[in-house]
Amino acid sequence: MSKTGKKKRFKLKMPGAFVILFILTIVAVMATWIVPAGSYSKLTYNQSNSQLVVTKPHGEVEKLPATQAELDKLGVKIKISQFKSGGITDAVSIPNTYERLKQRPASLGAVTGSMVNGTIEAVDIMVFIFVLGGLIGVVKASGAFESGLLALTKKTKGHEFLLIFLVAVLMVLGGTLCGIEEAVAFYPILVPIFIAMGYDSIVCVGAIFLASSVGTAFSTINPFSVVIASNAAGINFTEGMMWRVFGCIVGTIFVVTYLYWYSNKVKAHPEFSYSYEDHESFDKMWSVVPGNNEVIESTFSLRKKIILVLFVVTFPIMVWGVMSQGWWFPTMASSFLFFAIIIMFLTATGPNGLGEKGVVDAFVEGASSLVGVSLIIGLARGINLVLNNGMISDTMLNFSSSLVAKMSGPAFILVMLAIFFVLGFIVPSSSGLAVLSMPIMAPLADTVNIPRYAVVTAYQFGQYAMLFLAPTGLVMATLQMLDMKYSHWLKFVWPVVVFLLVFGGGLLVAEVMVN
Repeated sequence: MSKTGKKKRFKLKMPGAFVILFILTIVAVMATWIVPAGSYSKLTYNQSNSQLVVTKPHGEVEKLPATQAELDKLGVKIKISQFKSGGITDAVSIPNTYERLKQRPASLGAVTGSMVNGTIEAVDIMVFIFVLGGLIGVVKASGAFESGLLALTKKTKGHEFLLIFLVAVLMVLGGTLCGIEEAVAFYPILVPIFIAMGYDSIVCVGAIFLASSVGTAFSTINPFSVVIASNAAGINFTEGMMWRVFGCIVGTIFVVTYLYWYSNKVKAHPEFSYSYEDHESFDKMWSVVPGNNEVIESTFSLRKKIILVLFVVTFPIMVWGVMSQGWWFPTMASSFLFFAIIIMFLTATGPNGLGEKGVVDAFVEGASSLVGVSLIIGLARGINLVLNNGMISDTMLNFSSSLVAKMSGPAFILVMLAIFFVLGFIVPSSSGLAVLSMPIMAPLADTVNIPRYAVVTAYQFGQYAMLFLAPTGLVMATLQMLDMKYSHWLKFVWPVVVFLLVFGGGLLVAEVMVN
């Protein structure tokens, strides 16, 4: 009892992102000692000699002619054109080939070794993030951010939610059409705006990461999700399209309504914010409108306007490159670096220029501010390396397929939803899980007389319901970037997870029942 006579309430403190991932790495190492090792035979296509390559569980390699007849013999119900056209590039699991292997327990050294190797594997996205941070640092140093934000907040006064609505809808569209794993690039341009409008860190993540993930969960033509999963399931991605379009519409209405409710609460009562205890440090990190607003406004020169335009234009160019040109992180980093160099030149020169040292220091400082985010991505990759090297992912997939083998109808598809929810933690890559699981799971739909597209839809709903939560995905990088506690995120996101599982489960049952 305290002197005031009030009993202190115990409060459980959630560890930070690095500690959570460190603990999960240890758990993954322990799992390699407990879960039996095993593997399916894996099928790939060699473009150089136009052959199918089968790698058996014990390592034997067999080369076969790249024909539909050979795929049919293997029981792989995928069109050979999908391999030859590049629609499927990752290794595909071959049904009914699972074999137990000698246990491959990870050593104690794998805890730190996986962290290092995971970081090496993630070097492409890390370089992209460093360049992005450097670009932000230079734009901040130029003073263009402050001037532009003041002008924007004046024009949007009284209609602040309109921006959230537009961002959320665009993110949903991006997720359903192409997937936006690159959403991390949008925080630097949008977070300062949301802060200036009186919102918190939760709104920032909700309008960007949450909305894009809801769109991806209800993917319509996303090549990295529904298209590759449908290809691996041996069906055309247009099958079940109307169900997914309907689900995407409902999902968009739900996420926008949820953001409207929460953002209005925070706007009216800032202390309502789930992350209110950290709002001062968050504002200090991301707010770029200090001091005398009139002075800032009066110095909104032509050069600053040009810098701001150059900064903003990098993002639609990135989206165009990803959607139509097949850009990936190295190309995006190169594009951002190109604009960063131009902005550095504009910022360094002129009567009030920062000079060579000033802009270089600003770039380095901006890049260094995102080191933590980059390391988080590497550590998450390390956990997946431990599971893959321990050869336990296929064991879990084989066990999952045995669970649903004798079920039928709605029970089958609901258990399938639960299975993909769990597998989403083990294999957080949407394309990776698709090619590993679909050749095994999709044929099971034939045995219970339901359409294979229902299994594809279950994969989408289940995996993305988990990816809202899984530290092995992009959640931790997002939270680290905004310095947000995982517990605060969980408090906000759990209704969305429940919605996706409940509404998604109902939609899946309807798909099965009307077939």
